[in-house]
Order: sequence, then C-alpha cells, then structure tokens
Amino acid sequence: MNTTEAIKNVVVVGGGTAGWITAALLVKMLGKVINITLVESDDIGIVGVGEATIPPMINFNAALGIDEKAFLRETKGTIKLGIEFENWGTPGERYMHAFGAIGKEFPFCNFHHFWLKSQQQGMGFDFWDFSLTYQAAKQHKFGRLDRIEGVNLPGLAYAYHFDAGLYAQYLRRFAEPLGVKRQEGTIAQVKQCPQSGDVTSVVLKSGVEISGDLFIDCSGLHSLLIEKTLNTGFEDWSHWLPADSALAVPCESVTPITPYTKSIAHPNGWQWRIPLQHRIGNGIVYSSKYCSDEEAKATLLANLDGKPLAEPRKISFRTGRRLKQWHRNVVSIGLSSGFLEPLESTSIHLIQSGVFRLLKFFPHQGIADSDRDEFNRQSKIEFEQIRDFIILHYKLNQRSDSQYWRDCQAMDIPETLARKMEIFAATGRVFREQDELFSEVAWQQVLIGQGLIPKDYHPLVNALSDEQLRDLMQNLKDIMAVTATRLPDHQAFLDSCGGMAK
Repeated sequence: MNTTEAIKNVVVVGGGTAGWITAALLVKMLGKVINITLVESDDIGIVGVGEATIPPMINFNAALGIDEKAFLRETKGTIKLGIEFENWGTPGERYMHAFGAIGKEFPFCNFHHFWLKSQQQGMGFDFWDFSLTYQAAKQHKFGRLDRIEGVNLPGLAYAYHFDAGLYAQYLRRFAEPLGVKRQEGTIAQVKQCPQSGDVTSVVLKSGVEISGDLFIDCSGLHSLLIEKTLNTGFEDWSHWLPADSALAVPCESVTPITPYTKSIAHPNGWQWRIPLQHRIGNGIVYSSKYCSDEEAKATLLANLDGKPLAEPRKISFRTGRRLKQWHRNVVSIGLSSGFLEPLESTSIHLIQSGVFRLLKFFPHQGIADSDRDEFNRQSKIEFEQIRDFIILHYKLNQRSDSQYWRDCQAMDIPETLARKMEIFAATGRVFREQDELFSEVAWQQVLIGQGLIPKDYHPLVNALSDEQLRDLMQNLKDIMAVTATRLPDHQAFLDSCGGMAK
C-alpha cells in the first residue's frame, strides 16, 4: 500500500561491504535531505569473500569521487582484466572471459561471425588473438588505454581485485565525515507497526532504540529484516545451481601478481583465486550432496600457490533470490536480497546496482506501490539474467570424471537460457536483452570457450573474399599483440599508485 509519510530517517542494518557501499552512496547523493544511521556490531563477522569485481565498479567509485590510486593503495587492490576458466570444458582446457571488446565491430554483424568463417576455412586463429585485454592479461600488463592509437578500436576494459574488509573501512572513513552516523551494537528486537506491518525501529541489546522511515537490510545471509521479520519468501534455484557450501582461505602472495581472476574446476566444484597486493584470496565452491567438507578442504589446500595464512572458513548458502527485494518499508541490498555464487564476480556489483536502483526510486513523500513494484520487477530481471549466465558454465561443461559434473550437463535449464543457447548453436547469434549486465562478447566467450561452436555464421561475412578475410584477421591479431606488448607491466602500474597501504 502507498504511504504518505515523508522519508527523512534511513536506517542501514549491517555494515561490511554492503552496508558501507549503501551508506556511502546515499550520503553522497542525498546527505543534505535525509539522515542516515548505520547499525553494525563488531561481534558479527562479515562474509568478506567478495574481492573480485567487474567493470561497472569503476562507475561506482567515480560516482563517489574516489581517486583510483588512493583506492588501490588503501584496499591493497590489483587490476582485473577478466576471469580465466580452467578445466570447465574438459580437464586441462582453459579460456578467459576477458573484459572489453574482441576484434572489430561491424554494422549488423558481430566480429565473432568473421572468426567463425575463418575457423571453417581452417585459418587457425584463436578467438582470443583478437582480445587486447586477454593479451595484456596473459603478459601481466596494464595501463589506462581508452583507444588503440592510430586505429578506431577500443582499448582496455578493467575492474579490480581488493580486500573487501579494507574497502568497507575505506568507505566508512569516506561516509562518516559526510554525515553517516554509525551505531555500534547487536540488534535484539525489531519493532513493527501493528496496522501496516512496516518496521518502525530496531532495539539494540544495550537498550538503544533507533527509529526510521526506511530500512535497508544489509545483514547478509541473516536477512534479519527482509526475511526473519517480514517473512518475504525466497525463490530457490538450487536445482540449477546445486552448490551450497564454500571454504575460503587466504595464502601468501606470489609473483608476478596476475591481473586476472582464476576459476579452476575440480571434480566436485570449483576454486577461485584472487590476487591482491599482500595475499591471494582462495576458496572452493561445492555441493554438500556430492562432496564432504573434508574432501573440499583437502582439494583447496592442495591447490594453493602459497602457504595458507589461516584455517579455511566455511560459508553455507542457498542459491536464489528474495521474492521481493523491497517489501513494505524494507529494501534488501547484498546477500540479504539473494545469493548467486561468485563465479562471475557479481556479488559486489549486485550491491552497487541495488543501491543505484534505490536512488532512482528513492521515496520522497512516502512510498508508492508503483515504485516498489517496478523496483522489484527490475531486480528480478537482473538476478535472473545473471543466474542464466552462471548456469551456462555448468550446463556446458564436458567433464565426465564425476557425478556432479555429469548431473550438471544433464539438468534442465531455464527456458530463457535454453533459447539463447539454441539460437547461438544454429546461427551464432546472441543478443543482449534490455539492460542485461553481460554483453554479447561475454556470452560469446563462454559459449565458444566451453565448446559450443555455431553451425553457421552471418551472411554479411561473405562480402569479403577468403583473402580479404585472412588479411583482416591477421591485421587485427597483429594490432592486439603489438599494443599489448607496449603496455606497462601490471606491477609497475601498482607501484605508481604508491605501493601498499601501511
């Protein structure tokens, strides 16, 4: 129902990455018209495994006015040019979902159609020969490059790896001077209006009561307000994404620091590797139905690049989304709104896109049902589109060494994903729908990287003779190779940021 009370006092429940991202953006944009209180307890740990991001992260930091070099220095961050997937096709195979463009765009026809014909002609080019970002990643290179000099081709696209705990602290130092009030304490009680069911206040164990007009649930997997209080409901996707457990452990750093994430498939799950300046973040994602905690731990510890710096920490989860991410006067941001495993580094992005969406729909003179419904519609679409992209990796695996992977190959998939795969397999076409997060190039790389090669290509390609096609491909390959070689080393770029924070 619509409410007509002006929204003046906003309470963010939970700190960590989600809470401080939310508080920082709200105070930056609306700090002169609303009051923001963030409630967090030093006694409650954060999940804190979200250390890899995707390129929209740059837009978020820019919206806050954060200096990139200071950010990398303070969070001990590194550059991320993509994610390398190892053993996802068959054991020993690898490919990369590299950020940015591949090849040269043509009207009405994506570049990969030209590559597809070159394959049919036996020209022997690798798809990633035409990705500047991939070439830079594998040579451990990075420099800011918007366009390739002398040609009308895009430069590097990138994101970051960083210490999520340090990022939360960095945002706290940013947000508090702008007016965010932090209240330390553990919530003992949530009060609701008897008539509307809206949350009216939270009461801490200390007895302090904090009232608000709008509450942002950043309590992580606890989902204190959106689920435990409002019983919003949950759509379970574990029949498509059966993993329900993760173990996380940092290890000592090794050189060179690779400017990309690794996702390494094992017989019963997959392992992430995220290089920071001071350590490497590692973890293994698996299903307790197929693999014991002890087996997962042994696999993880046997595949670290350096000495472990702690005991592996277990995280249990259920994949899916909250039926309403905005219910009554509570908006869920981060893990309280749903969980998608970190295979494509979308966790922090979903926090940021959720806060951006909230800003666009921020209620002024009360909460309108129409706004709340549209917010939820858009959130649902975003979650489902990312879900499909993650399922794609599992469905297209070609492993036969365990029941886990065989079951993933055989599973039914959402109709939206099945349609996309069918169109691509037949004609090579893939379309970005509305504001979908992942681009056509991202889909192409996973589809091709895991062995789904289309039967046909776009007829526009035939406007080039075989000789012209070969010249085009060779010239583009040479441009990418030479440009990548001329880039500075990744380590040199990190050194230019002032080294590690003390």
